[in-house]
Amino acid sequence: MSVTREPSTRDDVRAAVVAAAARLLREAGAEAVTTRAVAQAAGVQAPTLYRLFGDKDGLVDAVAEHVMAAYVAGEAGAADGTGDPVADLRTAWDAHVDFGLANPELFALLSAPGRRDPSPAAVAGIEVLRGRVHRLAAAGLLRVDEERAVTMIHAAGTGTVLALLEVPVDRRDAGLSAAVLDALLGALLRAAPAVADAGPRALAIAFATAVPDLPGLSDAERALMAEWLDRAVRALREA
Repeated sequence: MSVTREPSTRDDVRAAVVAAAARLLREAGAEAVTTRAVAQAAGVQAPTLYRLFGDKDGLVDAVAEHVMAAYVAGEAGAADGTGDPVADLRTAWDAHVDFGLANPELFALLSAPGRRDPSPAAVAGIEVLRGRVHRLAAAGLLRVDEERAVTMIHAAGTGTVLALLEVPVDRRDAGLSAAVLDALLGALLRAAPAVADAGPRALAIAFATAVPDLPGLSDAERALMAEWLDRAVRALREA
């Protein structure tokens, strides 16, 4: 009779479980990632999974961290990019879509309705996106405020991946991703940086990016100015 032998340390257990879950996800799909199957594949008792991860969402988050670690680290490391904020956003978009298509089961799990919270790995990716959008705003290229731009890009990127995953590989529209991004950028970006006659909204969005670095102001004054600009941008958006 075989006896289940758990790895000797908590870190060993966690690594074994995450690796087993990632392997099951890759080889057999999302439906195969059950606590019972993962525990058996990792050689641990099922209660161990709950002690380590809390529930299945916690386990999926850990798998996402494992699979996405190199991807997010690479994106963050390239945050300064080429010096062209539009080109860098295109590169990030392509990487996001490519990752989703290469890891369909994981992407579907992370995007599934009903998750209690976003995956930490997904949150890290959003922060990278937020930095890229900030560079667009600092260059005076955004038509909308930064938060709206981040939300629109994230929603469009996720939707593009899910739409492509619904179609067999040999029938996918190879130009869909680029077409969606082009349409999105047409709505988000100005053809040229904001100038004095560009209107108050474009100027407020661009000026807001400089507030943290303005000299001669206290932190409280910078915070108040940022609040004023944010209120102005929102009012102009709703006008």
